[in-house]
Amino acid sequence: MALTFLKVKVYNPIHPKRVKEYQFLVDSGAVYSVIPEEELRDLGVKPTSQEEFILANGETLRKSVGNVYFEYKGKIRAAPVVFGEKKIFLLGATTIEALGMVLDPIRRELKPLPMLMM
Repeated sequence: MALTFLKVKVYNPIHPKRVKEYQFLVDSGAVYSVIPEEELRDLGVKPTSQEEFILANGETLRKSVGNVYFEYKGKIRAAPVVFGEKKIFLLGATTIEALGMVLDPIRRELKPLPMLMM
């Protein structure tokens, strides 16, 4: 199985001049994106809540969650982010969909998501 990595900019929504670009592993099986807690604090992002998450091995843990802006291919959208462990950068399904994208499972790249309004 191939892995998909993307460079994405992350902005503090309250202070948008505080921005950094990171390389993320696309994880369409994860609901939220994950950025190391230290990086989010450097950007000035603060947690807004705590959530319980289930890991692949069945273990559960509570993590802080906040909100940031993600920019990919010139499109900027808000999405929740988990305050994660060092060196863990995951781009989750909520962020991918907020950016109007979907993961092509064959080509392992993001492509535009048809935007339906009904």
